[in-house]
Amino acid sequence: MEAVNKILPEDELVGLIKNEPSTGIAHLYDQYSPALFGIITKIVEEQETAEDLLQEVFVKIWKNIQSYDKSKGKLFTWMLNIARNSAIDKLRSKDYQKSDKVQSIDKSVYNINKTHSITNNIDHIGLAKFVEQLKPEHQTIIDLLYFKGYTQSEAAEELAIPLGTVKTRVKIAITQLKKITGL
Repeated sequence: MEAVNKILPEDELVGLIKNEPSTGIAHLYDQYSPALFGIITKIVEEQETAEDLLQEVFVKIWKNIQSYDKSKGKLFTWMLNIARNSAIDKLRSKDYQKSDKVQSIDKSVYNINKTHSITNNIDHIGLAKFVEQLKPEHQTIIDLLYFKGYTQSEAAEELAIPLGTVKTRVKIAITQLKKITGL
């Protein structure tokens, strides 16, 4: 895909994808692939799987662009949810779980080294500065739910707190993030 350097406003980008799909997708990929890849790799740590998943996410975005409704949120938020949900689905899939259980020793050592040597991908996409402004208990909830792919029930169990408390903290954290980011 040829690199496109011009950053387009969301409305223009959505129109371009609908009317000129190949050009629109090229712009979309250049503008958003690093951020979406950062989210995917935070959930699915295996590089090759994350790269494949990123491609699948862009196909889903292209196929479902008609369902995007700007009155419900920003294009980036919509795409972020597609990427996050796809990564979580992949993590929970039987094929992925089987392949993860039978990986070679070399691959395990590589993954351990990779985990300890890579800087936090969330920093690269600029979200860390916003999340760091939240209270520690809200940072933990956002990390578990949005970056590690936990369900609310799993987060409640992990933190040994009631499910209702998790739901309340999520709501508060999202409200605070909206205020912080100006969305």
